[in-house]
Amino acid sequence: MIIGTIVDGIVIDHIPAGRGMDLYRDLGLDKLECEVAVIKNASSGKYGKKDILKINEVIDLNYDMLGYIDPHITVNIIRGGERMEKIHPHLPETITGVIRCKNPRCITSIEQELPHIFRLTDREHGVYRCLYCDTKGGKR
Repeated sequence: MIIGTIVDGIVIDHIPAGRGMDLYRDLGLDKLECEVAVIKNASSGKYGKKDILKINEVIDLNYDMLGYIDPHITVNIIRGGERMEKIHPHLPETITGVIRCKNPRCITSIEQELPHIFRLTDREHGVYRCLYCDTKGGKR
């Protein structure tokens, strides 16, 4: 399989195997006009298998979402065919609009325009709780 070289763009690497398409949709990559490659189940010496996203354009990314999905994900910014920056997203203290509160009595169920905001309550286990009702959001 041959995937073209990126001159100016982004490579999102070390995505947990099978999560690449979810991330593709969550980041809105399906709306881009540029080339985007989704590589599923690539060999990884560290993890066994991984997914990779290659975007042939430098775009703004939601690093909070990437850190929430898996803090082992790496983002490589490519300019002029060379990696200029390697970013390791981390678990954000708060995350907005990524997790939805499942509590039917939460204010976010009644007030549809309120953003779903979750705060990190257990860094070791990656547990998030709703800012409004304290319902556990957990990992995706």
